[in-house]
Amino acid sequence: MVTFIIKRIITIVPIYLIAILITFGMIHLSPVDPAEAYFTAAHVQATDQLLEQKRQELGLDQPFLLQYIDTVLNISQFDFGTSYVTNKPVWDEIATRMPATIQLALCSLLIAIIVSVPLGFLAGIKRNGVMDHASRFLSFIGASIPSFWLGYLLIFFFSVKLDLFPVEGTGTWKHLVLPSITLAFPLIALYTRLLRTSVMENLQETYVLFARTRGIREYSIMGKHVLRIAISPMITGLGMNLGHLLTGTIIVEAVFSWPGLGRFFIDAIFNRDVPVIQAYVLLAAGAFLLGNLIVDLIQLYIDPRISRKGRQLP
Repeated sequence: MVTFIIKRIITIVPIYLIAILITFGMIHLSPVDPAEAYFTAAHVQATDQLLEQKRQELGLDQPFLLQYIDTVLNISQFDFGTSYVTNKPVWDEIATRMPATIQLALCSLLIAIIVSVPLGFLAGIKRNGVMDHASRFLSFIGASIPSFWLGYLLIFFFSVKLDLFPVEGTGTWKHLVLPSITLAFPLIALYTRLLRTSVMENLQETYVLFARTRGIREYSIMGKHVLRIAISPMITGLGMNLGHLLTGTIIVEAVFSWPGLGRFFIDAIFNRDVPVIQAYVLLAAGAFLLGNLIVDLIQLYIDPRISRKGRQLP
């Protein structure tokens, strides 16, 4: 088990280095000159001499490999450079906004799990029943409605018409309800379908038949065996979506004026704030890798056979 975990952690390092290389390379291939972007964000009319001086200050006159190595070393120290707009370290700017995004992501993830697990499980064991049809309808709606439109619908009904929740901002739990539901709704549709399909497949497995012939109670079979194995694809989906939740809340944060990383990233794009854009992309890659690592550990706890399979690999 320890060997399995160590292998997973070791594989993250080269993958993240490749992610840094791709991000760093795409920024250099971009027609936007970081030096020009800096003076544009500062609303300064730069001369050729100032541009050349700034390029030397940013290290843009160095060979590509040396720039990449310097970037990797700086990132290892959580140094993503200085924002062109605020003239503050990018990591400090991210650290001040990250708690709001994490709060929104965890709340929406909790809502998605609470709703999708019982709904998908009941839909799987009661095929073509009421819960099954309800889950299909919910999945169809969740996959069809864009997040920004759903957010505006919730604002219209629950904020404007019923005056139950605030329209925008943060501060109380009421501010968190509508953006969390908006972000969780497509996840509920996805996880419900994944769990429903997995439950129906596992009900056809021989271990369920053997458990029934041994006289094990039905609720024990469903809870301790079927659900524990059937939930594996859903957990994998959670790991895949964790990076999206932490860094992909751009639309939801814009709709509800949520002071998180999403709005910060949008402002960086409009201002051509290259260090912020690069940091955001690398943060998304890190969140994705971390999510998959967490999923691997959870899967290992649910199914210890994964560790044994890993030792059999060459």
